[in-house]
Amino acid sequence: MAANNKSTVVGVFQEHSRAQEAVRALRQAGFREEQISVVGQNRDEDGGTTDKGTHAGAGAATGAAAGAGVAALWSLGMTFGVLPVIGPVLAAGPIAAAILSAVGGAAAGGLVGALVGMGIPEEDAKYYEGEIHAGHLLVTVQADGRANEAWSILQRHGAYNRDTHATHQAHASAAPHTGTAAARTAQTARAAATGGEQKVQVHEEKMHVHKTPVQAGEVRVRKEVHTEHQNIQVPVEREEVVIERRPASGRASASDIHAGEEMRIPVREEKVNVDKETVLKEEVAVGKRKVTDTQQVQGQVRKEDVKIEKQGNPPMREKTGR
Repeated sequence: MAANNKSTVVGVFQEHSRAQEAVRALRQAGFREEQISVVGQNRDEDGGTTDKGTHAGAGAATGAAAGAGVAALWSLGMTFGVLPVIGPVLAAGPIAAAILSAVGGAAAGGLVGALVGMGIPEEDAKYYEGEIHAGHLLVTVQADGRANEAWSILQRHGAYNRDTHATHQAHASAAPHTGTAAARTAQTARAAATGGEQKVQVHEEKMHVHKTPVQAGEVRVRKEVHTEHQNIQVPVEREEVVIERRPASGRASASDIHAGEEMRIPVREEKVNVDKETVLKEEVAVGKRKVTDTQQVQGQVRKEDVKIEKQGNPPMREKTGR
């Protein structure tokens, strides 16, 4: 987030039209004009800078513009002054009075001092001064507790800050360029004139594979009781009474004849009794183990290649640094 302890939100725009749309959206969201400031480097129609607004003859108009609101940046379209390092600048809103004097547009405290006074850390302020010098536009909002909302509006219209610059550049390089051919040519000419190198960032997509444990199924182990009929052959012993009649010899008996004489012989046999007892038949061990398989994952990734095209026969030497 681009807020600090004083809730000053800063956004950098590469296109003035996007900045103008962002300011309009801030106003529609309820931010007051005195909360919004805009600073940008003044450029003529050919893409260069001009200092014609710094002459004494423009002093009265400059003083009026410095006290004007945000709309002055686009309605007046004039140079407010010259700052060290940056050169001719346009300024509107509260920040204008902090960085410029009312007469002649001479530098008063400088952009860095003005930003630091608004609560921006000095290192960040120097970074934003460099963005202005590069031809970009600065929009600041004194958010008064609405810093997140203000930054969301600025970012939605294409703003970036020191923290999000790298991400913004990556997105900008991947998206189609919306500038005009004349603007791109002017930018290339300025870079060549200053001897600075231009860099083309080449990106590619990298595929990352993540593993997530999921439940593939469930195994239930339970016991069921079954009843079956068993036949067991059990040998048993029993007694039988054997009666054997034998002929007598006809001898005289010393006993008399008695009526009702009897004899009792007990007869025994084995009786089968069935008892049941529960015995341990087997044990079933249930556990889990990890098994490693290999799965093939496929996907499509994009990557950028640099194509170099030459017109004519310009001298060129290519070297590769790894």
